Amino acid sequence: MNDPEVDGVDEALALLGPRQARKPERHRATPWAEARSVAARLGAAGPHRTRQVALDRALGGVLAQPLTALTDLPSFDTSAMDGWAVAGPGPWRVREGDSVLAGHGRTPPLPDGEAVRIATGARVPPGATAVIRSEHSRADAVGHLHAQRAVTHGQDIRPRGQECRSGDQLLPASTPVTPAVLGLAAAAGYDELPVVERPRVAVLVLGDELLTAGLPHEGLIRDALGPMLAPWLRALGADVTVTRRIGDDAEALYAAVSGSGADVVITTGGTAAGPVDHVHPVLREAGAELLVDGVKVRPGHPMLLARLAPSQYLVGLPGNPLAAVSGLLTLAEPLLRGLAGRRAPEANRAALRDEVQGHPHDTRLVPVGRATGRGAQGRATAPEPALVVPLHYNGPAMLRGIAAADGLAVVPPGGAGAGDVLEILALPWAATERCFT
Repeated sequence: MNDPEVDGVDEALALLGPRQARKPERHRATPWAEARSVAARLGAAGPHRTRQVALDRALGGVLAQPLTALTDLPSFDTSAMDGWAVAGPGPWRVREGDSVLAGHGRTPPLPDGEAVRIATGARVPPGATAVIRSEHSRADAVGHLHAQRAVTHGQDIRPRGQECRSGDQLLPASTPVTPAVLGLAAAAGYDELPVVERPRVAVLVLGDELLTAGLPHEGLIRDALGPMLAPWLRALGADVTVTRRIGDDAEALYAAVSGSGADVVITTGGTAAGPVDHVHPVLREAGAELLVDGVKVRPGHPMLLARLAPSQYLVGLPGNPLAAVSGLLTLAEPLLRGLAGRRAPEANRAALRDEVQGHPHDTRLVPVGRATGRGAQGRATAPEPALVVPLHYNGPAMLRGIAAADGLAVVPPGGAGAGDVLEILALPWAATERCFT
């Protein structure tokens, strides 16, 4: 990535510098950290539906139960190398015309003073005391095997149960099912895995002004959230069952919300108090319980979280694209993470290369990229770890900054100075990279 540009000032928010005095607060809403905690607690409380899934369909799921070994690993003493199984001290008489191969059953015991060829992964014969690698041995003309270096008891033998014993816990519940987990499960004797079912999510994109194709014209704009939300939500562990576009029609919105069988309904737009902002009236008509009604964060402060039924929720995202991303990471991500049975990730932190101006009372979420230096010849040097630079194009309606970002910095009220260490919200497609500390 090229050098990110310095963070721009969102004049519409009347942001103040980090050293300036704060003005009296004009609105009351849930603090940002508290709002995320509410969503996380609801998700962790479940309920969590589970099912048995064949190994070849379990990738990307989350373990619903601890993974315990169904057998010892290895389940018998195994040769770790191609070479010779030997019994007792050498030199050893070579057992002619015989070899111990992987996949074969029990072999005759090996008396003291004898050696037999053995392959990697083969069952070690009873009585064998060591395996000598082929390159560390030589056979003489009269059929005796000699070791070319010291032989220790048990060398190059993987003893039964070396990795685990039957009944040992291999992995805890909530572990993501990776290719390596699939391999371990297969080795431990599993044909299926118990996984948490993905929470079902319905996305409702609201607004008369949205186009699904072509260039913006005559007061109409392209829908940026419809194409973005479904893949983003899937990356958070959700099963997006439908993405519907609904105009500024309260009755149609009520029918879609009240008739949804999804675990979580995500709406975009309509969360403020304008003439066509129907989300609050629809929630009142549906008898929903507002759990978070506005968050002290910029962009995205009109976001909300409501309970539609005992185990059904609605997350209302603002209509501006970056504000919607803010709502997604503030409320939807911790809620869905919990419902999907996933553990909370460790907090990422990084130092700012440049000052970031802040809102007087609210948290700011600012797209940031990893900082890079320039060598003496103008060549880019390796990225400096745990150092980020705020990006331009971070207004509520802009996606240009987040599209180039490695994460979002959590800027406290009042702002932050160069060198300050802040929490960084990782983006799901970059979550496996150690971008931050």
